[in-house]
Order: sequence, then structure tokens, then C-alpha cells
Amino acid sequence: MGKQVKVVKAANASLVGINGVVVDESAGFITVQTTQGIKRVPKRGSVLELNGEEVAGDSVLASPVERMKLKVD
Repeated sequence: MGKQVKVVKAANASLVGINGVVVDESAGFITVQTTQGIKRVPKRGSVLELNGEEVAGDSVLASPVERMKLKVD
């Protein structure tokens, strides 16, 4: 959370181009604060640009806590 994000590709074409700051994340969605307000973007089928790198939303389809557990185990 707190990182700049841009939606590069999405199953819903109206979500492409959304950019702002990630304010929340769940297993299936990221919530982005934009200049037009809060937008929820599904991870499934999306490609996100974070820190200049493209990340497939499908590769992060777990909550942050679940992903941390995977790294520790």
C-alpha cells in the first residue's frame, strides 16, 4: 500500500489507464485513490504497473498476509 500504480490492461476496458495510490488490497482487488476518487480494480485479468515494472494481477491473487506466509514457509 502507498505505492503508485497504473492499470495497463484489464478485462474491463474502462479500468485501463486508472492511476493513483494503492490505499487498500484484498485477495482479489486493489483499491486505488485517484484524482476522480476511489476505484476498485480486480486483480484477475489485470496487468498493473508498479515501480516501473508490469505485474500480472493473477500472480498476486492472494491477500498480502497470505503472500507473506508463502515467503516464510
